[in-house]
Amino acid sequence: MLLLLKKKEKMDLTQGTAREKNDRAKKMMLWFGIVSLIMGFAGWTSAYIVSSKRKDWLDNIDLPQAFFISTAIIITSSITYWLAKRAMKQGNQKMTGNWLLVTLVLGITFIILQFVGFSQMLESGYYFTGPTSNIKMSYIFLIAFVHIVHVVAGLISLITVIVQFFRKKYSADNMLGLELGATFWHFLDFLWVYLILFMLFVR
Repeated sequence: MLLLLKKKEKMDLTQGTAREKNDRAKKMMLWFGIVSLIMGFAGWTSAYIVSSKRKDWLDNIDLPQAFFISTAIIITSSITYWLAKRAMKQGNQKMTGNWLLVTLVLGITFIILQFVGFSQMLESGYYFTGPTSNIKMSYIFLIAFVHIVHVVAGLISLITVIVQFFRKKYSADNMLGLELGATFWHFLDFLWVYLILFMLFVR
């Protein structure tokens, strides 16, 4: 009997260790992805700085108002995602679901506002390519659009988290998927804040 108990304890320990290793591996993969994204956007912003030395670079172009509104939206969505995570830790399933859904709505709103911003730039006569295009606005279009693509990836991740939540896959003691999704979303939030500040102040 004692031998069986020892074997069971050993198996539990092994399973727990395997789960911890798996969790660490998933977190490391996420951070590798985040670092690669940082390097990619660092390349775009570096090219932006180099191009700003060109004679045809326009300093007096203002960013569309929709970009600033979308900035407030994505910051708010990061807060609601954090609230969902906190509610899950507290075992409040209802509020977790509510905050996750609010985050999804805010994320979709952010993307819509980004395209509204593109429309405002087009209405001002600035295009991505063509005779009326400008190198500075082309960079702004490109940087914002690439970020939108990653926000779409973040929304897919969020939808996956929501589906898993309603399938009762998460609990206060098992919420790795939610934590990984939140980390990626917070990164996208900070990345956009950095990008808009960069485009605002680097003339």
